[in-house]
Amino acid sequence: MAPSRPTVLELLEAVQEFLEKRIVKVVDSHRAFHTRVAINVLALVRRELQLGPGFASEEQGRLRSLLGIEGGVPELNDELCRRLRNGELDDREGDLFRHLFETTMAQLSIDNPEYSGYRKALEESVGAGG
Repeated sequence: MAPSRPTVLELLEAVQEFLEKRIVKVVDSHRAFHTRVAINVLALVRRELQLGPGFASEEQGRLRSLLGIEGGVPELNDELCRRLRNGELDDREGDLFRHLFETTMAQLSIDNPEYSGYRKALEESVGAGG
């Protein structure tokens, strides 16, 4: 089935633009603050819809590789936690760190790609070849 137009992402973008260009400037400061919060939520939802499925698939692949079992992300994360508590991944420290770093960076790119800690870690990982 072909996606209908406008798409959900296009609708979210239109509402975000409307709030940014037409509303924030004409309301009092209290309402402008709440409008900016709403704009940020819309941007976060758009990023989640655009990036979330790909990141979840990548996380699932890393977890399968790290744990050597199949399953969905929640089940694999439960198993990861169980193995961490039992010290069963002590010999996979490098792989574990890489998985946790990539998962954290993916979530930060959705939650707040302008966060200074995220930007710095991204620059350092690119500079380090990762």
